[in-house]
Amino acid sequence: MSENISIKTLNGYGTTLAAVINFPEGFDASRTYPAIVVSHPGGGVKEQAAGLYAGKLAEHGFVTVAYDASFQGASTGEPRQLENPHIRTEDVSAVVDYLTTLGYVDSDRIGAMGICAGAGYTANAAINDPRIKAVGTVSLVNIGQMFRNGWTNDVADADAAPLLAMGAEARTTDVQDKDNPFPLAPMREEDAPNEELRQAWEYYHTPRCEHPNAPGFMTARSLSQIITYDAFHKAEAFLTQPLLVIAGSEAGSRWMSDDLFARAASKDKSLHVVEGSNHMELYDGEREVAEAVSKLAPFFADKL
Repeated sequence: MSENISIKTLNGYGTTLAAVINFPEGFDASRTYPAIVVSHPGGGVKEQAAGLYAGKLAEHGFVTVAYDASFQGASTGEPRQLENPHIRTEDVSAVVDYLTTLGYVDSDRIGAMGICAGAGYTANAAINDPRIKAVGTVSLVNIGQMFRNGWTNDVADADAAPLLAMGAEARTTDVQDKDNPFPLAPMREEDAPNEELRQAWEYYHTPRCEHPNAPGFMTARSLSQIITYDAFHKAEAFLTQPLLVIAGSEAGSRWMSDDLFARAASKDKSLHVVEGSNHMELYDGEREVAEAVSKLAPFFADKL
């Protein structure tokens, strides 16, 4: 059972999040349940990987919420497709705010997970927000690291300076009403540098999982916030919650999962590697998602 809901944020931008809340089988509003916030990848929407994981976790007894980020999907906010990582992190806590208002949610048993950039934002939210009692990540991407250092960590920080310049130029032309899209995944199959990122194109731009609310790009001005952003900032001090990191053995992004795992202060943390899986297969691959959920569900059941 699920319902479409709206969540008003207090992020200072006045956005309202479009979300879906999922209930476990036999839901009884007179009881209290643990809850999980599920955050989508950069460029994604709640109807894709986040909704898939949220639905499957609800089958294990959790109230779950998958939502569209501010400025994206069916959520409000201008400019459209803004990917401001600080606001995306705040969105996670805005959903926690909402969950604390529900009589059937135990406010001391709220966890959060995300996929790709949504996992990075989830980690950042948990660093800032101790109401999040347990953290799960799948195919984690720290969006700042990815844009600074490349998909496989082979670019030096300083070499990302041209992207900062691009973001600044986009801000200048934005005020002249110019359109400045910047791809978050390859927009054309021929743009993909490898098979893993070809699958990213396939996921967002073919019937595999395309959705009209997920165009696959962000505003170029977003680079101004992304390049200097670190989703793991102060994880060494403040990411103390139980942590489960799930990554594919063949994922080019694996290094970011390893980095969070190493940096997190949590004394209760584990890393699960899905053998044979790349980054994208953990979005919707039947075997890969089943394995991830088989780890996430007991983790959250134990920690919440």
